[in-house]
Amino acid sequence: MKENICTIPINDIFKETDGCPICRMKKLVEEQYVEYITGSAMMAPNIRVITNEKGFCHHHYEMMMNTGPKLSNALLMQTRLDYIRENMLPSNLSAKPSKAQLDKISNTKHSCYVCDRIDADILHLLSTVYVQFGIDEEFKELFKKQDFLCLNHYELLHRGAIKKGGIKSKDMKEFCEITNALCKNYLDTLYDDVTHFTTMFDYRNAGGDWKNSKDSVERSVKFLTSEDVHLKDK
Repeated sequence: MKENICTIPINDIFKETDGCPICRMKKLVEEQYVEYITGSAMMAPNIRVITNEKGFCHHHYEMMMNTGPKLSNALLMQTRLDYIRENMLPSNLSAKPSKAQLDKISNTKHSCYVCDRIDADILHLLSTVYVQFGIDEEFKELFKKQDFLCLNHYELLHRGAIKKGGIKSKDMKEFCEITNALCKNYLDTLYDDVTHFTTMFDYRNAGGDWKNSKDSVERSVKFLTSEDVHLKDK
């Protein structure tokens, strides 16, 4: 399997088989951007202009606060708050906010600099996945051996596969066979595990074997949302 600067990160991701490979890809990119935005990029004027306007989602604010320096987060917050003060609220307390101002506030609900960068980078990395699938048999075998594809990333893979630069027509049948199996087989396993979990609450099954069902609900959430569930101690 020949490697270059584009294929090395893809091959490294697919050499592992724990969980969904695109979830692992997203986590890698996400951690890099959170470190970047609270580190070297924090004082870059061109980046700050964008982050002042876009802000961050709750999830990435939380990651930034847990991993980045407190001062970096404070400086990012300072200029973000100033942007909101200048652009989203009336300067006169008795004035009615304009539609443009209200629209800007509404847009902040779905606006995040890190999310946008992750989405763009994932699409770029997937373009390498499509190329490798068509030309590298060793990579294709790594793809086949994946644990599963979560529902969101199954959709993402297929939407990209049919676009220009996606999967070649000669490879589409095999690509569908592999991705459908990785998604559907795991879905069937989850259904059986959740079903078994529910039956274990029947008094007639008291003391029975839970098999692999005890974390089946949590694994199902991960499959459906691409995110882990962090449960509090009961």
